[in-house]
Amino acid sequence: MALYRRLSRSRHAFHHHSIAALYPSPHLTNPRLINPFQFSSSDGDHNYTHTPNSKVSLTFYSPHSSRIELSGLHFSTLANSEEKKKNEQQKAKPSWIDAYLPQRIRPYAHLARLDKPIGTWLLAWPCMWSIALAAPPGSIPDVKMMTLFGCGALLLRGAGCTVNDLLDRDIDTKVERTRSRPVASGVLTPFQGLTFLGFQLLLGLGILLQLNNYSRILGASSLLMVFSYPLMKRFTFWPQAYLGLTFNWGALLGWAAIRGSIDPSVVLPLYASGVFWTLVYDTIYAHQDKEDDLKVGVKSTALRFGDSTKEWISGFGLACISSLALSGVNANIGWPYYAFLTAASGQLAWQILTVDLSSRADCNRKFVSNKWFGAFIFGGILSGKLL
Repeated sequence: MALYRRLSRSRHAFHHHSIAALYPSPHLTNPRLINPFQFSSSDGDHNYTHTPNSKVSLTFYSPHSSRIELSGLHFSTLANSEEKKKNEQQKAKPSWIDAYLPQRIRPYAHLARLDKPIGTWLLAWPCMWSIALAAPPGSIPDVKMMTLFGCGALLLRGAGCTVNDLLDRDIDTKVERTRSRPVASGVLTPFQGLTFLGFQLLLGLGILLQLNNYSRILGASSLLMVFSYPLMKRFTFWPQAYLGLTFNWGALLGWAAIRGSIDPSVVLPLYASGVFWTLVYDTIYAHQDKEDDLKVGVKSTALRFGDSTKEWISGFGLACISSLALSGVNANIGWPYYAFLTAASGQLAWQILTVDLSSRADCNRKFVSNKWFGAFIFGGILSGKLL
């Protein structure tokens, strides 16, 4: 009997200290308070529920994903609580636009996504690749032309975002990530957005007119794709492919601006590599909105591929690297290019293998990292031309 009492006291002490370790609140350290037939309560940090003929279920919030069973009690954590906190902190953090620009200009800067330069990088890199490939052996690329194309990428990206927000304002209000955009939120009217679009296109025209006639025609021919791209997600599961055709037009235009025409054996594989690259990074990006896209009825490769996404983008990644290699061979570029191409392959493989497609934060992180892929390719072309 004495042995039984000692074992009973040990069991209650273990139960008491286990609950106390998990819940520092004083009223929870007494195991007698947890009655599987009477207890039903909640507070700011924990949630306690009970249904008849079942065990008590306690849910507590923690940044770690785990499930603990102790003395018939189940403790569950919310696996995505940490990610939600990070997203809220990121939203709450003001950008440089809000910190430094006059208040009247801020909505237009947000409309052009000036605080998110990754889009400009992704648009500019194919231009820079093409300009560098067109440079004579042993020469650096035309700095003036790269500056013009850099400014053009900034303006065209801003114009594309403006068109997208004007056409998608009914959809953006239903998507968590986009409902705060200037047009969707009502900060800017559609007319103000159209006026700003005209201003950006006027500046872009000023840059286009500084190129040769062949390049002017080639550049102007891309505007139809720029304006129609936002509509593609309403009709096809492949809007990312259409974006690739649009976003990588600079691979054709850069060479033409230097040489006065295009060399299909060099620029077509380069253009194709950009399209495949876009299918990789924009499919990853689209996984951020897949739940909202299902609700509002728009399409994407993220929804088309589903659980097979990594297999698909692995194929696109392989096609991208192969096309870049073919373009380099046809351009008779030096061996350093292929060393950089190997490094770029590693960066692309890292994205595909490690991306967590269920995490919005990780999808965005991998998407933004593509600026380094573009930099590797540009460094390889530059080195291959000079060495």
